Amino acid sequence: MEEITSTRKHILYLLKTEGPMTVSDLAARLGITEMAVRRHLQTLERDNLIQSRLLRQSMGRPTNQYDLTEHAENLFPKNYHTFALDILQDLEKAEGSSAIDHLFQRREKRMTEEYRSLFEGESLEERVRTLAELQDEKGYMVRWESRTDGSFVLTEFNCPISEVACCYNQACSAEINWFRSVLSADVERVECKANGGRNCTYIIRPREAVKS
Repeated sequence: MEEITSTRKHILYLLKTEGPMTVSDLAARLGITEMAVRRHLQTLERDNLIQSRLLRQSMGRPTNQYDLTEHAENLFPKNYHTFALDILQDLEKAEGSSAIDHLFQRREKRMTEEYRSLFEGESLEERVRTLAELQDEKGYMVRWESRTDGSFVLTEFNCPISEVACCYNQACSAEINWFRSVLSADVERVECKANGGRNCTYIIRPREAVKS
């Protein structure tokens, strides 16, 4: 995606605050020509930030009206982590720290049950690949690699819940327990962003058979 210029940012802002607009509407608000507006709209539409629909008018020919896509909503400020922290803090005050433990334990169990079928019957390498893809889709920016000793290294370069994890380490515990469960492997966290690390890095090894 190209860098969003100030004019394109202004277009996105107008569509966010005032709703769907036509080329002529935008040109009038921005003080530029309709041809210039169309060039910016073409770029924004190509980047899946806006979409158009045909607007039929009582007089004259139909015209296109432009609006934001769901993808564009990610460009605007969000405050989810503050909301989540407020809820967790209220729960802790009302029910005690054990309630936080139980909450993350239930989350871990739910996620294990939800994704279990994706991992069943696969080799450890395929399970690691699947886990990396799932986490990457959630915004963790994951990279993984296999090592000659049969182990794997999985690195998360971003933590979408870092603010929560820094206050409630139960989130980190739930994550590694979930990894161990769906991978059916030994998982060791050797670096953690919530504890001051640059990234979250995991060493994944085949689980040793229990000796009788």
